[in-house]
This record gives sequence, C-alpha cells and structure tokens, in this order.
Amino acid sequence: MEVLYGLHPVEEAVRSGARRLDCVLLARERGDARLERLAQLCRDANVRITLESRDQLTRMAHTDAHQGAVALVRERAFLTIEDLLAPSPAKKSTSDAATSGHRFFLALDGIEDPHNLGALLRTADGAGIDGVVLPERRAAPVSATVAKTSAGASEHVRIARVTNLVRALEQMKQANVWVLGLDERGTPDYTDFDFRTDCVLVLGREGAGLHDLVKKTCDHLLRIPMAGMVSSLNVSVAGAVVMYEAMRQRSQPAQPIPSSKPAASTKPRKGLGS
Repeated sequence: MEVLYGLHPVEEAVRSGARRLDCVLLARERGDARLERLAQLCRDANVRITLESRDQLTRMAHTDAHQGAVALVRERAFLTIEDLLAPSPAKKSTSDAATSGHRFFLALDGIEDPHNLGALLRTADGAGIDGVVLPERRAAPVSATVAKTSAGASEHVRIARVTNLVRALEQMKQANVWVLGLDERGTPDYTDFDFRTDCVLVLGREGAGLHDLVKKTCDHLLRIPMAGMVSSLNVSVAGAVVMYEAMRQRSQPAQPIPSSKPAASTKPRKGLGS
C-alpha cells in the first residue's frame, strides 16, 4: 500500500481510476470548499472516506504539506515497453489534434530528483506525451513527492519501467520511433528539427546529462541555444521547452518548417532500427 498526499494528487488518483484506492482520509478540522468537493468526488466514485485529525494525517504522510487530504492506494502497476508501443487508449480530441497522429514519447536517463521527475510528468501530461520510459535503477521512484510535485499528473501519464534503457530505446527504433537526445553539444537546435514524426525525447541526468551509451544510441542530439553565461537549463525546464515546441509543430498542418537553413529532419537519418 502506498500513501498519496495533497489535494491535487488525491483528487487525480480518484479521477483517473488507474489503481485501487483503499480509502481517502480527510482532515476533520478543515472544512473548506476544496475538501468538500474532494469528499463528493470520492462518494461519487464509491471510495471510502475517513475523517482524521491533522496530526494523524501528518504522521501518515510524513509531512505537514498534505493540505488535509491523504489517500491509501495500491502500488502502481507499471507498463512494459511493449505496452507503451501498442496502440494507446483513445486520447482527448485536443491531444489528438496536437500530435497529428504521430506518437511522441519521453525517456528519462537517470533523473534522481523527485521534484524534477514530478515537474517533467506534469509537463508530459500537458503536452500530450503518449508515454514515459523510466529506468528501474539510479532513478527517482514515482513516489508521493513526485505525485505532489506533478499536481497529480503522474496518475494520468502512461509509464513504463525498464531494466535497460538502451535496450528499450533500441526496441523503439525497431518500431520506427526516432530517438532524440537533448545535449548542450548537440546539433541542430531543437527549433530546427521537425517533430512531426514518431519520436522519443531522451533527457539526461541532472548536471551530468546523458550516459555515453545512451547518447550513442540516439539518432539525433538536439541542443537548446543559450544566450547567457550558463551552458544549460534545469532538466525539467529544458524538457518543457522541447516538449512544447514539439506540441506546437505537431498542431500545425504537415508542411516544411520556415527556416533560413534546411530543416534537420530533411537530412538522412542514421541509426534507425540499428
């Protein structure tokens, strides 16, 4: 059994229905409108509600940032890479329009900060990502802190956990998915790449970037140009920049992207299916 805390994570866990909730515990001392809406949502979903003191909720959540809401949920069942590559469930019409029929995945190469992971999952949900690939080792688990930071988005994102990220990326290549790494020494700039194709964006570790073998597996290495003195952005910010550029492109009709130089995607792409 896992513990989720915070109004948004608990609410989204109830809404998603992705895993079974044993019960939702609400603070009896706090009778505001948001808690009442959550209580009604639980009643509509036939989820058991228990009223507890704020001190008891703090003990259960191991933090006082629970906002008066804690949920006991079954452990998350992660997907396999095969599940992720299979046709996804029907998406919202806005997401369908944004992706223009092409799949767009996110792979994280050793993100260890749960706040970065939570922020990336929140952006992935907002940008209509079809699924996220996480390694089992040397990476932050999808914990209550991640759920809180993601504002509950982690309950909606399709996540596959893999033992070997390089092998998973090779499987994606075999399924005709381009592997795009983000690297400060890469070329071309991310705005010069045509994202209107099946692809997976790979983001590296905080501070260290992509592992060498992961980098070699990528079909292309993209960069975010920096005009200041520092050489790179925080990984969750960098991921958001590229994901929303991809979303912008993919919401437009298929046509060459205006540019003073040829788009990177018009060049021969090496490595696909290797």
